[in-house]
Amino acid sequence: MSMKPIDFDRRYGELDHVVSAYLGQPADDEQDRPSRALRAYLRHTWHTRPWALSVAEQQLRAYAHNPPGRLRQRLGEFYPVPDIGLSDSEIQAWLVLLADHIKQSIESGEVPRPSELPETRWEWHAHFTELGQFLGGWFSQDMPDEFTGHEAAVRDYADSTDRTLVARLVGEIRELLALGLDEADLALAAAELGMELEPPQGHSTGSWLSTVADELSHFRPEYA
Repeated sequence: MSMKPIDFDRRYGELDHVVSAYLGQPADDEQDRPSRALRAYLRHTWHTRPWALSVAEQQLRAYAHNPPGRLRQRLGEFYPVPDIGLSDSEIQAWLVLLADHIKQSIESGEVPRPSELPETRWEWHAHFTELGQFLGGWFSQDMPDEFTGHEAAVRDYADSTDRTLVARLVGEIRELLALGLDEADLALAAAELGMELEPPQGHSTGSWLSTVADELSHFRPEYA
């Protein structure tokens, strides 16, 4: 049987955060230079959950030194490292290298400067979590089969989502717009965050997101 969530998190929870940062990115870390993916993880984690860095270092090292044997694999009680372009024989050394980079970052105490813009898809979603849920969950290519249009999808999100999360979405939209991106970069940001459709007719990505934020700011659930 697979591991219980609490056991998985204790053993592999932060390891999963680190490895997930590499999806779509090359695992090209070197001894004297962490990869772009690891820099994104370090930057975001230093500024949001600095305590998690030591957990990541410990879990990476523990997994590398004690890879799952046949019994744990048969029982499903292990973390399956996703395909990141490395062979099985290279994974252990790579995990140790990541642990070394994280340890060096902790011991040096040099906090990476915030990036003006997220640099990887993982960092976009880590920084704009609820906006990623909104765009990826309600505005995928399946949206026209589920809703009559953008407005209906926004209404469904508002009706089915806790008010604190709706408020968080409004804040994230306003934060994204405050970055001062041009329309092309806003469209790319929305695509990174999961939007697979064009904004409704008559709107650019920026004007539509601004309209959504305004509408949700004044929205009241039907049961209110």
